[in-house]
Amino acid sequence: MTQARPCLMMLLMTVICSLVTGQRCSNADERLVIRAMGSPSGLSSAEPRLVAVDGGVAMSWLERRGAGHALRWSRWRNGRWSNPVTIAQGDSFFANWADFPTLRPLGGTRWAAHWLWKSASDTYAYDVRISQSQDDGRTWSRPITPHRDGTPTEHGFVSLLAEEHGVRAVWLDGRKFAGQKDGDHSGADMTVRTAVVHPDGRIADEHELDVRSCECCATAAVRTSKGMLVAYRDRSTGEIRDIALTRYEDGRWTQPYLVNADGWKISGCPVNGPAMDAAGDHVAIAWFTAAADSPRVYAAFSEDAGRRFTRPIRIDGGDPAGRVGIAMMSDGSARVSWLETVSGKAAVKVRQVWKTGRSGESQIVTAISGARASGFPQIVRSGNGIWFAWTEDGTQSRIHVARATGK
Repeated sequence: MTQARPCLMMLLMTVICSLVTGQRCSNADERLVIRAMGSPSGLSSAEPRLVAVDGGVAMSWLERRGAGHALRWSRWRNGRWSNPVTIAQGDSFFANWADFPTLRPLGGTRWAAHWLWKSASDTYAYDVRISQSQDDGRTWSRPITPHRDGTPTEHGFVSLLAEEHGVRAVWLDGRKFAGQKDGDHSGADMTVRTAVVHPDGRIADEHELDVRSCECCATAAVRTSKGMLVAYRDRSTGEIRDIALTRYEDGRWTQPYLVNADGWKISGCPVNGPAMDAAGDHVAIAWFTAAADSPRVYAAFSEDAGRRFTRPIRIDGGDPAGRVGIAMMSDGSARVSWLETVSGKAAVKVRQVWKTGRSGESQIVTAISGARASGFPQIVRSGNGIWFAWTEDGTQSRIHVARATGK
């Protein structure tokens, strides 16, 4: 008992410090031991996307092939990466550091993937393409475009969710920009839309979720015990661009509402969307804001499937660039990743945070280029493993993967 008492007192002091002062009160044993896991991707690869599946992970990425690209994927299980499979390839991929493909397990041997395909000669005219696999990702169907407007405009920043019969897609839709100059966002509004794509190519349950959103910030979507939850960066008539949510409950989508009224007024898109994870009724979300010219990374928690969230908990160390990721842990906490400048250089950092406001010490996952080509680092939990993936940019970019253990 004499050894246990100091530990108990430390725990009590940590909780009291967190609840009363709101300060970060951490324990050294929260730190991760991170080790490289190799990567199934080759040289000139970028834009990784990690997803948890059956105690392991799967990763998709884009790989340069001559004048074009190939979308490929591989799965880690039984202690190794599977041989990469090509989902699609060609010379009309819209390859972008912030708007990259998605891979999603749908249950059983069903999978879905999306990528972006140029629809016209304009730089910013591209469509969403979705393909599905019924044989555990070995072969893939003819791609389907979930939007049917047919305009040579932007469609992207896609999130995918499993549906009983198909896959749910959420995306930013630029059809209202039809007829405007290439890349001109001054005279129309980007919208948030959704639809279900069935394996036979049928498109159903189409909805416009928000009539005005930020133009090029990633969306996030999770399934809770109460239904679907979608997060994105809103855009008010006064150019306030805070993070908004909408839920699908009782057969309908709710009116959009804010996670927090940050009040970030900015005349252009910051290219910094939210990240979200969920387990049952529990939801964790992370986002970047620079309201009042003060860059910050926040996290918040919900215990009622996203209806209400805790007060924002600041995560960063004072000089963040955003590009957040989040992964919920088995104890109800979350690990948040983000980019931050440390001693004049960019780094991917990670910190554990709890809904009480308590948070652990931040630590560096890896040094990284702060350039756009380094993309959006990935984090996902699978079993007791926490996986990271990021792009090392350069003359020949490459993807790195690492794993750590945690609760």
